[in-house]
Amino acid sequence: MENYIANEQRYDGCMQYRRCGRSGVLLPKVSLGMWHNFGGVDDYNRSKEILRYAFDHGITHLDLANNYGPPYGSAEETLGRVMDEDFRPYRDELFISTKAGYDMWEGPYGNWGSRKYLMASLDQSLKRMRLDYVDLFYSHRYDPDTPLEETLQALVDIVRCGKALYVGISRWPLEATRFAIQYLKQRDVPLLIYQGRLNMLDRAPMDEGILQLCHAEGVGFISFSPLAQGLLTDRYLNGIPEGSRMTREKFLRHDMLTPELLQQLQVWNAEAQAQGKTLAERALHWILEQQGVTSVLVGASSTAQLDKNMRAIND
Repeated sequence: MENYIANEQRYDGCMQYRRCGRSGVLLPKVSLGMWHNFGGVDDYNRSKEILRYAFDHGITHLDLANNYGPPYGSAEETLGRVMDEDFRPYRDELFISTKAGYDMWEGPYGNWGSRKYLMASLDQSLKRMRLDYVDLFYSHRYDPDTPLEETLQALVDIVRCGKALYVGISRWPLEATRFAIQYLKQRDVPLLIYQGRLNMLDRAPMDEGILQLCHAEGVGFISFSPLAQGLLTDRYLNGIPEGSRMTREKFLRHDMLTPELLQQLQVWNAEAQAQGKTLAERALHWILEQQGVTSVLVGASSTAQLDKNMRAIND
C-alpha cells in the first residue's frame, strides 16, 4: 500500500465528539472496536485500510484488549504494525485503549484481576502495540475473588508510572462500580469511563442503574455490541441467512431468533424506514440518545460497513 498521509479534512465535520463524563477528554460518537477483523487470521491490508478510513473520517478512538484476535494478542500486533507504518506521526491525535481481565495465558497469573496479571498484561500489550503508553487501560471484567482494592490500586499505580493516562472498568456490577468510583477519586485517578453492553435488545446497564450512576458521578459510558452481533441490522429480518454468524453458531445461536424477536426486529425496521434510516442506523442513534452515553463501539469488516455505521451521527 502507498505511503499514508492522513486526510486533511478529518476534523471538518465528518465526526462529532462528546465530552467523556466530567473529564477533559472528547471521544468520537462512533469509535472503532478491534475485537473482530483485526487479528492474525485476517487480511492485514484490509485491516489497515479500515484503520486508515476510520482516522481519515475523524474516528480517533481505537479500542482493543489483550486477547483480541484471534489468536490472542494479534489485534494489538496489527495496530503495532500500523503505528510504525502509518500512524506514528499522528500518535497524539489518537486515543488508544486496551484491557486485561479475561484469559490470556496459561497458569494462575493470566486471567482475572490480580495486580500481577494487570501489570504484566499491560507491559505485554505495550510491546505488541509498539507504544510507550496507552491513553486508557481497563479492568476488563469484575473479579469476585480478588479484593477490589488490589485491582483498583493496580489501576492507580499504572497511571502513576506513566503506562496509561486514564483508567476504566468494563462489565462491573453496580455496587462494585460505586466502590471503584469512590476509591479512584480519593486517589486522584478518577474513573474515566465504563464500558458496557447496551443496545435496543440488551438494556442491562440502564435496568441495573449503572448508566445512571455513571452520569451522576461524571463517568463516561461507551457501549460495546451496539448492534447485538448483527441482530439489529437488516441481516436477519427474513430469517437466518447462509454464512451468517448464526449459521456458524458463533456468538449467536439459532434459538435466539425467536418468532417474537423476529417480529420486533421487523417493527423496528419499519419504524426506521419511515424515518429514512436503516435498522442499524436507528439502533446506533437510539444508544447515543440515552443520557450519559459518550460513544458507541462499532466493528467493521470493510470500509463500506464502517461508513454505514458512521451515518448514525448525521442527523
